[in-house]
Amino acid sequence: MENKPKKKSWLKQKLLSRYRLVVLNENTFEEQLYFRLSRLNVIIITTLVFSLFFVGTLFLVAYTSIKEYMPGYASTTMRKQAAENAIRLDSLMQAHLQSEQYMSSMKKVLQGDISYDEFENERARIDSLSSQKIVIPKRGKEDSLLRVIVENEDKYNVIENQNSTVDFVLFPPAKGDLSQTYDPQNNHYAVDIVLNENDPIKAVAEGTVIFSEWTADTGFVIILEHPFGLLSVYKHNSALNKSQGERVVAGEVIATAGNTGELSTGWHLHFELWNDGFAMNPENFIDFSDQ
Repeated sequence: MENKPKKKSWLKQKLLSRYRLVVLNENTFEEQLYFRLSRLNVIIITTLVFSLFFVGTLFLVAYTSIKEYMPGYASTTMRKQAAENAIRLDSLMQAHLQSEQYMSSMKKVLQGDISYDEFENERARIDSLSSQKIVIPKRGKEDSLLRVIVENEDKYNVIENQNSTVDFVLFPPAKGDLSQTYDPQNNHYAVDIVLNENDPIKAVAEGTVIFSEWTADTGFVIILEHPFGLLSVYKHNSALNKSQGERVVAGEVIATAGNTGELSTGWHLHFELWNDGFAMNPENFIDFSDQ
C-alpha cells in the first residue's frame, strides 16, 4: 500500500522536473539562449503542434484546390467534364434514336414497306390531319393550290397555343389523268399520273433533296423533305435536275417525266406523299386534273 503514493510522487516528479535547454556559441561556448522546460511542457507543446498541423492540413485539403492533387480524389474539372459528358451522351442517344426512327421512315418511303394494318391504324390520324388542317382554295383555270393550315404549337410550352397557325402550300407535281389511284390494300401508296415524254416534274413545296439516285425497280427517284415531317417522292423519271442536299422552292422543276425502272409501264409519274413515315393519299391534298 505504501508503494503507490511513491510511484505517483515519482511520476509527478519526473513530469514536473525542470530542465534547461541552452543554445551556446560553438566557438566561445558563450550562452546565447536558453529555455526552461519540463517533460510535461514538451508533451503539451508537441501535442499542440501536431494538432495544429493536422487541423491545418485538413482545412487545406477540404477548402482549397490542393485536394485535387490527393491520390484517388477527382478534381473539380474532371467532375465537371464527367457531368458534361453525361449530358452529351444523353443528347447523342436521343439523336441516335431520332435518326433510327427517321431512317426507318425513309426505308418505308423508299420500299413502300408498310402493311395494310399499319395503314388502318394511322388512317384516323391522317384523316384528322387532312380534315382539320387543310383548305383547298379555288383558282379557276390557274394551277390549283393546296393550302395546308398547320397548327404551330410550341412543344416546349406548358400552355398550348391553339390559335397559332402556319400556311403551307402544296403545288401539283404534274397535271394529267391518273392511270392508278392511291390503293393501300394493294400496297400502292401513290398516284400514277399519265404524262408525255420529258414533261417537267415540279416540287410540291419548298424543301431539301434527301435522295436523288437511280434504282433498278423505279428508275430515277428523287425525294424531298418538307416542313412538318412531310416527304414527297417522285419515281420513274427520265432525268433528275437536283442533287442530294440541294434546296428547292415550291413549283421548281426538279426532274423530267420518264419511263424508267423495271416496274414502269409507260410515261408517267409515280407520286407519293408521306407524313412521319406513313403514306397519305395525294388526291386528298392536290388537284391533278388539267382543268
